[in-house]
Amino acid sequence: MSRSVDSARTRSVLKYYVYKATTAVEFYRPVMYLYFYSSGLSFVQIALLEAIYNVTTVLGEVPTGYLGDRVGRRNSLLLGTTLITFTLVGLGLAASFPAFAVLYACWSLGYAFRSGTEDAWVYETLGDAASEGAFTHVRGRGQSVALVVGVGASLLGGYLGAVNLAYPFFVAAAVTALGVAVLLTLSDPDEYASRQTLGVRESLRITREVLSRPTLRAFVVYYYVLFSAVSYLVFIFLQPVFESVVSDYALPFRVETLLGGFYALSNLLSAAVSYRLERIREVVGVRRWFLALPFVVGGGLATASVTPALLVPVLFLTRVVVEPTRSLAGQYVNDRIETLGRATVLSAMAMAGGLTVIPFQLAGGAVSDAASPSLALALAGGVLVVGSALVLLWESPLRTPAESTTEA
Repeated sequence: MSRSVDSARTRSVLKYYVYKATTAVEFYRPVMYLYFYSSGLSFVQIALLEAIYNVTTVLGEVPTGYLGDRVGRRNSLLLGTTLITFTLVGLGLAASFPAFAVLYACWSLGYAFRSGTEDAWVYETLGDAASEGAFTHVRGRGQSVALVVGVGASLLGGYLGAVNLAYPFFVAAAVTALGVAVLLTLSDPDEYASRQTLGVRESLRITREVLSRPTLRAFVVYYYVLFSAVSYLVFIFLQPVFESVVSDYALPFRVETLLGGFYALSNLLSAAVSYRLERIREVVGVRRWFLALPFVVGGGLATASVTPALLVPVLFLTRVVVEPTRSLAGQYVNDRIETLGRATVLSAMAMAGGLTVIPFQLAGGAVSDAASPSLALALAGGVLVVGSALVLLWESPLRTPAESTTEA
């Protein structure tokens, strides 16, 4: 019986890896903002699109997490992946700000259905082995698969973007659609199938209870609020900052081609880190990783305002560590919440990040218009360093409770 369970679990994990390969979004990412500009959108309109995305995330995370707990992990992933597929097609066809605005809201909802649910599915599929480090191993390997696919996708996206900036969106939609086919072959884990269902009040009660625990409340502020918000700003301003830096050098390549290579190389290194994430967890430790990272990234961004040559390396480092850090955060949180309401709680944490990034985003846009995106990132880095230090003075964001002593 145990051998049969292990065999089924292995098949599910392999299918998960195939699914992760279809989630690579790097086809359009290196040229996304160039595409919006070419469609006639102003910088203010693009900033509003990002705000719409995050507001929709805030409003949609708990309801979609609740649906994930009600309709099942697989069905929630199916809904999200299908919505993302059609949205990508729409983005490639859109020609006005209202159309982009509606599509951005749909895009956000699609990812909200995935948020939390994916990690919950993996954790529950692994069962008892999840808390013993298997979750970090599988999550890290899965993310490395997506990132490796993203390497080729970045290069192909840069090439296609040179032909037509809409083409990368269509190719991304086709690849995402393959994920729907993979998800149809999956089933919900036994741990999920045997649990009780939750009502809305019970979901909110569990979320409040979990987020008030000493083992999680400071971590939510430390990672989901501060680090996630600043790393999101890096994502938004990377392309204009990169362009402003490389324009000072007489390079024989167009900025689109250089961005494609930048995204491809950062994905490749991020995949390597994600692939060895379990080893990093054992040698470095989750505690050391999270205690150092905000100060390395934040300090780098702040210092780069004085030494502009550091900007590209700091942006590169940030892109490399974001996904591995998300996997480690998922392990830390999953070890401290129960099966009942897991997707709801994970979605609520993602919602915290989505809510916090909105003022960061608006302030960053204002500073960018008044001065430059480089200054906006430098100020964000300072906020990350100071904010992280204040959280550490308030309460340790990385406790080692009795039920989990392998983190540090």
